[in-house]
Amino acid sequence: MRSFHHINAKSLAEARSAMAAGDATLIAGGTEVLGLLKDNILPAYPATLINLKSIPGLDYIVRDQSGALRIGALTRLSDIAVSPIVNRDYTALAQAASRVATPHVREMGTIGGNIAQLHRCWYFRKPENRFHCIRKAGDRCFAMMGDNRYHSIFGSVDKCIAVNPGDTASALIALNARIVTTARTVDAEHFWDVKVPGNTVLAPGEIIREIELPALPSGAKSAFIKFAIRKTIDFPIVNCAVMVGGGSPRICLNAVAPKPYRAGKAEAAIAGKTINEAVAEAAGAAAVEDARPLQASRYKVQIAKTLVKRALLATV
Repeated sequence: MRSFHHINAKSLAEARSAMAAGDATLIAGGTEVLGLLKDNILPAYPATLINLKSIPGLDYIVRDQSGALRIGALTRLSDIAVSPIVNRDYTALAQAASRVATPHVREMGTIGGNIAQLHRCWYFRKPENRFHCIRKAGDRCFAMMGDNRYHSIFGSVDKCIAVNPGDTASALIALNARIVTTARTVDAEHFWDVKVPGNTVLAPGEIIREIELPALPSGAKSAFIKFAIRKTIDFPIVNCAVMVGGGSPRICLNAVAPKPYRAGKAEAAIAGKTINEAVAEAAGAAAVEDARPLQASRYKVQIAKTLVKRALLATV
Protein backbone atom coordinates (compact mmCIF):
# COMPACT_ATOMS: atom_id res chain seq x y z
CA MET A 1 0.00 0.00 0.00
CA ARG A 2 1.03 3.58 -0.53
CA SER A 3 1.38 5.98 2.37
CA PHE A 4 -1.63 8.05 3.40
CA HIS A 5 -2.74 10.39 6.18
CA HIS A 6 -5.13 8.82 8.72
CA ILE A 7 -7.78 10.70 10.70
CA ASN A 8 -9.84 9.27 13.55
CA ALA A 9 -12.95 11.42 13.21
CA LYS A 10 -14.69 12.23 16.48
CA SER A 11 -17.95 13.36 14.86
CA LEU A 12 -19.75 13.34 11.53
CA ALA A 13 -19.09 17.07 11.30
CA GLU A 14 -15.35 16.46 11.61
CA ALA A 15 -15.52 13.69 9.00
CA ARG A 16 -17.41 15.95 6.60
CA SER A 17 -14.91 18.75 7.14
CA ALA A 18 -12.03 16.40 6.36
CA MET A 19 -13.84 15.18 3.24
CA ALA A 20 -14.34 18.77 2.11
CA ALA A 21 -10.58 19.22 2.08
CA GLY A 22 -10.53 16.81 -0.87
CA ASP A 23 -8.61 13.70 -1.88
CA ALA A 24 -10.01 11.64 1.00
CA THR A 25 -11.84 8.34 1.44
CA LEU A 26 -14.00 7.09 4.29
CA ILE A 27 -13.24 3.84 6.11
CA ALA A 28 -15.29 1.95 8.69
CA GLY A 29 -14.89 -1.83 8.83
CA GLY A 30 -12.33 -1.65 6.05
CA THR A 31 -13.38 -4.88 4.36
CA GLU A 32 -13.95 -3.02 1.08
CA VAL A 33 -11.61 -0.03 1.19
CA LEU A 34 -8.44 -1.82 2.26
CA GLY A 35 -8.73 -4.26 -0.63
CA LEU A 36 -9.16 -1.38 -3.07
CA LEU A 37 -6.04 0.31 -1.72
CA LYS A 38 -3.90 -2.82 -1.50
CA ASP A 39 -4.61 -3.74 -5.11
CA ASN A 40 -4.38 -0.12 -6.34
CA ILE A 41 -7.75 -0.43 -8.05
CA LEU A 42 -8.94 3.17 -7.85
CA PRO A 43 -7.99 5.61 -10.62
CA ALA A 44 -6.79 8.08 -7.96
CA TYR A 45 -5.18 6.97 -4.69
CA PRO A 46 -6.57 8.92 -1.70
CA ALA A 47 -4.19 11.06 0.31
CA THR A 48 -6.31 10.68 3.47
CA LEU A 49 -8.35 7.93 5.12
CA ILE A 50 -11.06 9.15 7.48
CA ASN A 51 -11.97 6.57 10.10
CA LEU A 52 -15.68 6.60 10.98
CA LYS A 53 -15.54 3.88 13.63
CA SER A 54 -14.02 6.37 16.04
CA ILE A 55 -17.31 8.31 16.00
CA PRO A 56 -19.47 7.32 18.99
CA GLY A 57 -23.18 6.62 18.77
CA LEU A 58 -23.50 5.25 15.22
CA ASP A 59 -23.79 1.57 16.19
CA TYR A 60 -27.34 0.73 17.27
CA ILE A 61 -30.56 -1.14 16.49
CA VAL A 62 -33.50 0.65 18.12
CA ARG A 63 -37.25 0.98 17.68
CA ASP A 64 -38.48 4.58 17.69
CA GLN A 65 -41.82 6.00 18.84
CA SER A 66 -43.34 5.69 15.36
CA GLY A 67 -42.65 1.97 15.31
CA ALA A 68 -39.84 2.26 12.76
CA LEU A 69 -36.59 0.39 13.33
CA ARG A 70 -33.41 2.45 13.09
CA ILE A 71 -30.04 0.88 12.44
CA GLY A 72 -26.90 2.97 12.80
CA ALA A 73 -24.56 3.04 9.80
CA LEU A 74 -21.71 1.57 11.86
CA THR A 75 -23.75 -1.41 13.06
CA ARG A 76 -21.91 -4.60 12.24
CA LEU A 77 -23.49 -7.07 9.86
CA SER A 78 -23.04 -9.81 12.45
CA ASP A 79 -25.15 -7.86 14.96
CA ILE A 80 -27.92 -7.37 12.41
CA ALA A 81 -27.86 -11.07 11.53
CA VAL A 82 -28.47 -12.17 15.14
CA SER A 83 -30.74 -9.33 16.28
CA PRO A 84 -34.01 -10.80 17.63
CA ILE A 85 -36.08 -7.83 16.44
CA VAL A 86 -34.60 -7.90 12.94
CA ASN A 87 -35.06 -11.66 12.66
CA ARG A 88 -38.66 -11.45 13.85
CA ASP A 89 -39.92 -8.39 11.98
CA TYR A 90 -37.46 -7.85 9.10
CA THR A 91 -36.46 -11.42 8.36
CA ALA A 92 -35.09 -10.75 4.87
CA LEU A 93 -32.53 -8.29 6.23
CA ALA A 94 -31.35 -10.67 8.95
CA GLN A 95 -31.01 -13.45 6.38
CA ALA A 96 -29.16 -11.18 3.96
CA ALA A 97 -26.74 -9.95 6.62
CA SER A 98 -26.05 -13.54 7.65
CA ARG A 99 -25.06 -14.44 4.08
CA VAL A 100 -22.49 -11.68 3.54
CA ALA A 101 -19.01 -13.16 3.05
CA THR A 102 -17.53 -14.94 6.10
CA PRO A 103 -18.10 -14.67 9.88
CA HIS A 104 -14.85 -12.69 10.20
CA VAL A 105 -15.96 -10.19 7.56
CA ARG A 106 -19.41 -9.84 9.14
CA GLU A 107 -17.75 -9.08 12.49
CA MET A 108 -15.88 -6.19 10.85
CA GLY A 109 -18.13 -4.98 8.05
CA THR A 110 -20.86 -2.41 8.67
CA ILE A 111 -24.28 -1.97 7.10
CA GLY A 112 -23.26 1.46 5.82
CA GLY A 113 -20.19 0.08 4.11
CA ASN A 114 -22.11 -2.83 2.67
CA ILE A 115 -24.62 -0.65 0.85
CA ALA A 116 -21.95 1.79 -0.34
CA GLN A 117 -19.54 -0.80 -1.77
CA LEU A 118 -18.35 -0.51 -5.34
CA HIS A 119 -19.40 -2.77 -8.17
CA ARG A 120 -17.91 -6.20 -8.77
CA CYS A 121 -16.30 -6.52 -12.18
CA TRP A 122 -12.93 -8.09 -12.82
CA TYR A 123 -12.04 -5.39 -15.32
CA PHE A 124 -12.94 -2.58 -12.93
CA ARG A 125 -11.19 -4.34 -10.03
CA LYS A 126 -8.11 -5.51 -11.90
CA PRO A 127 -5.04 -4.79 -9.69
CA GLU A 128 -2.86 -1.86 -10.65
CA ASN A 129 -5.78 -0.11 -12.37
CA ARG A 130 -5.14 -1.97 -15.62
CA PHE A 131 -8.43 -1.26 -17.39
CA HIS A 132 -9.54 2.36 -17.82
CA CYS A 133 -13.20 1.44 -18.07
CA ILE A 134 -16.34 3.57 -18.07
CA ARG A 135 -16.52 3.43 -14.27
CA LYS A 136 -13.08 5.04 -14.22
CA ALA A 137 -14.13 7.77 -16.68
CA GLY A 138 -12.89 5.72 -19.63
CA ASP A 139 -14.65 5.19 -22.93
CA ARG A 140 -15.61 1.51 -22.90
CA CYS A 141 -16.95 -1.42 -20.91
CA PHE A 142 -14.42 -4.19 -21.38
CA ALA A 143 -16.90 -6.78 -20.10
CA MET A 144 -19.31 -6.00 -22.94
CA MET A 145 -17.07 -7.80 -25.43
CA GLY A 146 -15.01 -9.71 -22.88
CA ASP A 147 -15.77 -12.16 -20.09
CA ASN A 148 -19.22 -11.22 -18.84
CA ARG A 149 -20.43 -14.42 -17.22
CA TYR A 150 -21.21 -12.67 -13.89
CA HIS A 151 -22.52 -9.43 -15.36
CA SER A 152 -25.90 -7.79 -15.97
CA ILE A 153 -28.79 -9.64 -17.56
CA PHE A 154 -30.97 -6.52 -17.66
CA GLY A 155 -28.86 -4.26 -19.83
CA SER A 156 -26.40 -1.52 -19.03
CA VAL A 157 -26.14 1.86 -17.38
CA ASP A 158 -24.15 4.21 -19.61
CA LYS A 159 -22.88 1.08 -21.45
CA CYS A 160 -21.55 -0.48 -18.23
CA ILE A 161 -22.81 -3.97 -17.34
CA ALA A 162 -21.06 -4.41 -13.98
CA VAL A 163 -23.53 -5.53 -11.31
CA ASN A 164 -24.29 -4.23 -7.86
CA PRO A 165 -23.04 -7.00 -5.51
CA GLY A 166 -24.84 -6.12 -2.28
CA ASP A 167 -26.70 -8.74 -0.30
CA THR A 168 -28.39 -6.30 2.06
CA ALA A 169 -29.38 -3.94 -0.79
CA SER A 170 -32.16 -6.15 -2.16
CA ALA A 171 -33.50 -6.79 1.34
CA LEU A 172 -33.62 -3.07 2.15
CA ILE A 173 -35.54 -2.34 -1.03
CA ALA A 174 -37.98 -5.20 -0.45
CA LEU A 175 -38.57 -3.89 3.08
CA ASN A 176 -39.16 -0.33 1.82
CA ALA A 177 -36.24 1.04 3.84
CA ARG A 178 -34.89 4.57 3.77
CA ILE A 179 -31.24 5.65 3.89
CA VAL A 180 -30.63 8.61 6.19
CA THR A 181 -27.52 10.66 5.41
CA THR A 182 -25.97 13.81 6.79
CA ALA A 183 -27.92 15.75 4.16
CA ARG A 184 -31.24 13.98 3.42
CA THR A 185 -33.34 10.82 3.53
CA VAL A 186 -33.43 8.64 0.41
CA ASP A 187 -35.73 5.71 -0.35
CA ALA A 188 -33.54 2.63 -0.63
CA GLU A 189 -35.04 1.92 -4.02
CA HIS A 190 -33.46 5.12 -5.35
CA PHE A 191 -30.19 5.03 -3.41
CA TRP A 192 -28.42 3.40 -6.36
CA ASP A 193 -30.10 5.52 -9.08
CA VAL A 194 -26.90 6.94 -10.52
CA LYS A 195 -25.04 7.03 -13.80
CA VAL A 196 -21.43 5.89 -14.04
CA PRO A 197 -18.87 6.63 -12.73
CA GLY A 198 -20.45 6.11 -9.31
CA ASN A 199 -22.36 3.53 -7.36
CA THR A 200 -24.72 5.49 -5.08
CA VAL A 201 -26.43 8.88 -5.08
CA LEU A 202 -24.20 10.11 -2.23
CA ALA A 203 -22.79 13.53 -3.03
CA PRO A 204 -19.20 14.47 -2.16
CA GLY A 205 -18.97 14.85 1.61
CA GLU A 206 -22.36 13.17 2.23
CA ILE A 207 -22.16 10.35 4.79
CA ILE A 208 -24.65 7.60 5.67
CA ARG A 209 -25.98 8.01 9.23
CA GLU A 210 -28.56 5.26 9.58
CA ILE A 211 -31.01 2.89 7.94
CA GLU A 212 -34.70 3.40 8.71
CA LEU A 213 -37.08 0.45 8.35
CA PRO A 214 -40.76 1.44 8.60
CA ALA A 215 -43.17 -0.49 10.78
CA LEU A 216 -44.54 -3.26 8.59
CA PRO A 217 -48.24 -3.89 8.02
CA SER A 218 -49.86 -6.63 10.02
CA GLY A 219 -49.30 -9.99 8.35
CA ALA A 220 -46.26 -8.93 6.33
CA LYS A 221 -43.58 -11.56 5.83
CA SER A 222 -40.22 -11.34 4.12
CA ALA A 223 -37.46 -13.66 2.95
CA PHE A 224 -34.05 -13.52 1.31
CA ILE A 225 -32.28 -16.17 -0.75
CA LYS A 226 -28.90 -16.18 -2.46
CA PHE A 227 -27.06 -18.26 -5.04
CA ALA A 228 -23.27 -18.15 -4.97
CA ILE A 229 -20.51 -20.45 -6.21
CA ARG A 230 -19.03 -20.92 -2.74
CA LYS A 231 -21.96 -20.67 -0.36
CA THR A 232 -19.97 -19.56 2.69
CA ILE A 233 -18.04 -16.64 1.23
CA ASP A 234 -18.79 -15.52 -2.31
CA PHE A 235 -20.55 -12.48 -3.67
CA PRO A 236 -23.90 -13.40 -5.19
CA ILE A 237 -24.39 -14.70 -8.68
CA VAL A 238 -28.00 -13.69 -7.99
CA ASN A 239 -29.89 -12.87 -4.82
CA CYS A 240 -33.52 -12.09 -4.16
CA ALA A 241 -35.54 -10.52 -1.36
CA VAL A 242 -39.32 -10.43 -1.11
CA MET A 243 -41.97 -8.99 1.17
CA VAL A 244 -45.59 -10.12 0.91
CA GLY A 245 -48.77 -9.84 2.95
CA GLY A 246 -50.37 -6.80 4.50
CA GLY A 247 -50.17 -4.67 1.37
CA SER A 248 -48.54 -4.49 -2.05
CA PRO A 249 -45.83 -7.13 -2.58
CA ARG A 250 -42.23 -6.08 -3.11
CA ILE A 251 -39.66 -8.22 -4.95
CA CYS A 252 -36.06 -7.21 -5.57
CA LEU A 253 -33.25 -9.04 -7.33
CA ASN A 254 -29.59 -8.09 -7.14
CA ALA A 255 -26.34 -8.95 -8.91
CA VAL A 256 -28.41 -9.00 -12.10
CA ALA A 257 -28.06 -5.34 -13.12
CA PRO A 258 -25.90 -2.29 -12.40
CA LYS A 259 -28.29 -1.43 -9.56
CA PRO A 260 -30.73 -3.57 -7.53
CA TYR A 261 -33.58 -4.64 -9.80
CA ARG A 262 -37.16 -4.14 -8.58
CA ALA A 263 -39.16 -6.88 -10.28
CA GLY A 264 -42.36 -4.96 -10.96
CA LYS A 265 -43.85 -7.53 -13.31
CA ALA A 266 -43.36 -10.25 -10.72
CA GLU A 267 -45.06 -8.09 -8.10
CA ALA A 268 -48.02 -7.54 -10.42
CA ALA A 269 -48.23 -11.28 -11.06
CA ILE A 270 -48.85 -12.06 -7.38
CA ALA A 271 -50.80 -8.98 -6.29
CA GLY A 272 -53.95 -10.01 -4.41
CA LYS A 273 -53.13 -13.71 -4.69
CA THR A 274 -52.29 -16.36 -2.12
CA ILE A 275 -48.73 -17.59 -2.53
CA ASN A 276 -48.54 -21.19 -3.70
CA GLU A 277 -46.37 -23.18 -6.07
CA ALA A 278 -48.15 -22.03 -9.24
CA VAL A 279 -48.29 -18.35 -8.22
CA ALA A 280 -44.62 -18.35 -7.23
CA GLU A 281 -43.69 -20.04 -10.51
CA ALA A 282 -45.57 -17.38 -12.47
CA ALA A 283 -43.85 -14.62 -10.51
CA GLY A 284 -40.43 -16.07 -11.32
CA ALA A 285 -41.26 -16.14 -15.02
CA ALA A 286 -42.54 -12.56 -14.91
CA ALA A 287 -39.45 -11.35 -13.07
CA VAL A 288 -37.13 -12.27 -15.96
CA GLU A 289 -39.51 -11.36 -18.78
CA ASP A 290 -37.41 -8.31 -19.67
CA ALA A 291 -34.01 -9.98 -19.28
CA ARG A 292 -31.47 -9.30 -22.03
CA PRO A 293 -28.49 -11.48 -21.14
CA LEU A 294 -25.31 -11.72 -23.12
CA GLN A 295 -23.98 -15.04 -24.35
CA ALA A 296 -22.03 -15.92 -21.20
CA SER A 297 -24.64 -14.72 -18.71
CA ARG A 298 -27.73 -16.50 -20.03
CA TYR A 299 -27.58 -19.08 -17.23
CA LYS A 300 -28.34 -16.33 -14.68
CA VAL A 301 -31.85 -15.90 -16.08
CA GLN A 302 -32.94 -19.33 -14.84
CA ILE A 303 -31.27 -18.72 -11.47
CA ALA A 304 -33.10 -15.42 -11.04
CA LYS A 305 -36.40 -17.02 -12.00
CA THR A 306 -35.89 -19.85 -9.51
CA LEU A 307 -34.81 -17.57 -6.65
CA VAL A 308 -37.94 -15.45 -6.99
CA LYS A 309 -40.06 -18.59 -6.75
CA ARG A 310 -38.15 -19.99 -3.77
CA ALA A 311 -38.06 -16.70 -1.88
CA LEU A 312 -41.84 -16.35 -2.22
CA LEU A 313 -42.46 -19.91 -1.10
CA ALA A 314 -40.21 -19.28 1.93
CA THR A 315 -42.81 -16.82 3.22
CA VAL A 316 -45.59 -19.41 3.26
